[in-house]
Amino acid sequence: MNIFIVGPMGSGKSTVGKIISDELFLDFFDTDDEIEKRTGASIDWIFDLEGESGFRKRESEMLDEMVKRNSIVLSTGGGIVLESSNRELLSSRGTVFYLSTPISVQVERTAKDKDRPLLKNGDPEKILSKLHDERKEFYKSVSDHIVETENKSSQEVASEIIKLVKS
Repeated sequence: MNIFIVGPMGSGKSTVGKIISDELFLDFFDTDDEIEKRTGASIDWIFDLEGESGFRKRESEMLDEMVKRNSIVLSTGGGIVLESSNRELLSSRGTVFYLSTPISVQVERTAKDKDRPLLKNGDPEKILSKLHDERKEFYKSVSDHIVETENKSSQEVASEIIKLVKS
């Protein structure tokens, strides 16, 4: 049983994923964290050096490696769904949960985080809205379940996913 969590930045994927892994006794991984461990560099630095396309290549390679594991919870980067091959990997190797999160919540949650390369140049709300419009259908198409996060704590979202997994 693999649980894959997709959604926009600031949707709580990593926090929710850790709660689920603890409660279900599964190993937890985060694609961004794994890329940083492997490269010894921050995502921000990789973006600066290699651009978004270089980062996306690394992200796809990491996903390919991670989905070969069993009994894991994997939180993914917000843009992982852009590549059709990534969507196919996610769909074929586990149950995918999309954390649907309002733009206002994303703005609030990412406001103090300086390690968000896509939010560096411009109005975060406009950027997040544009990313939402570009990615929303990909999130929906790859997911087995859509979980609304508005007005819910990370624990409530995790509990909802655990109920879905067990049913």
